[in-house]
Amino acid sequence: MAMNRVRVNSDAELKDRLVAINRVTKVTKGGRTFTFAAIVVVGDGNGVIGYGLGKAGEVTSAIAKGVEAAKKNLVKVPVLKGTVPHEMEVSFGGAKVLIKPAAAGTGLKAGGAMRAVLESSGITDVIAKSKGSSNPHNLVKATIEALSRMRDAYTIAGVRGVSMEKVFNG
Repeated sequence: MAMNRVRVNSDAELKDRLVAINRVTKVTKGGRTFTFAAIVVVGDGNGVIGYGLGKAGEVTSAIAKGVEAAKKNLVKVPVLKGTVPHEMEVSFGGAKVLIKPAAAGTGLKAGGAMRAVLESSGITDVIAKSKGSSNPHNLVKATIEALSRMRDAYTIAGVRGVSMEKVFNG
């Protein structure tokens, strides 16, 4: 995942999206104290994506902290004609995700936390399935891990030192 890290100077083009918000209650002698934890995904819609967790006493502060954390944690993912280059299955904790490329016009067949990540990265046609845990923390991390592990044919040709034709035809 460290190979694909990206630094973005101008954060004007990054759009943030709230994935989940959690209210945490701490009971003390003086009464109950509520804090909020927000999972936020940011992306430029062109293959750059990041996630962050923000915790604060107010929802808006938690979201703002999550956005700042997400901007420090950006990765570049390959997007080819609105879909992913190949199939990938990754697990993170109890969450397991399967992402498959789809033909143009299929749309984004994904649910919950995976949908937010895929939309933010600019992927428009993909079939995705969440297996195992539905915990949004682990689903977001597994989805970003799966996308960052993907490599397109151009990258593989460069790593192997061969032509594009050799990659496809052997």
